[in-house]
Amino acid sequence: MGDELEGLGPLAQMVGIWVGDSGEDVAPSPEREVGETGYRERIVVTSIGRVDNHEQVLHGVRYAKTAWRMPLDEEFHEETGYWLWDASREQVMQCFVVPRGISVLAGGAATPNATKFEILAELGSPTFGIASNPFLDREFKTVRYEYEVEFEEDGVMRYRSNVFIQVNGQDDVFRHSDVNTLRRVHVPD
Repeated sequence: MGDELEGLGPLAQMVGIWVGDSGEDVAPSPEREVGETGYRERIVVTSIGRVDNHEQVLHGVRYAKTAWRMPLDEEFHEETGYWLWDASREQVMQCFVVPRGISVLAGGAATPNATKFEILAELGSPTFGIASNPFLDREFKTVRYEYEVEFEEDGVMRYRSNVFIQVNGQDDVFRHSDVNTLRRVHVPD
């Protein structure tokens, strides 16, 4: 697995299969009030290696995330995307889509050996931004995305995400948050 991780910087510790069953989701309920849901999830992360972008050299991983509501074990979230590492700028980026009609490109600073880093995206930013379909833009406009991840030596990953949503008809911005602790259950050979 050594060559596969070459150049990934702080993303190398992501490669593998991760599972967690202690997730907490706070999101708008069907009535557009605060809804809380426990969830379990599985994230599969594989290296895509080097990506040349003219003089910019990136290294990346591809991931697929699925989450199931507890205790019903009903799938409610799917996400696919990439994490990218720009070593010359010491920058991590996450670009992903959710099949509700939203895509995000977020980024932040990190060192090559970082075990914790944060990224963000904001609506209207030409670099780290958010795009939504017309319904979501009108009814549940995402105005900011924040994500913090931390890795521990014993194969544990903790994350917290905050998605700030302007819900149509509400004055205050809603903070949709997800938090979970995952264990790596498989490391590729």
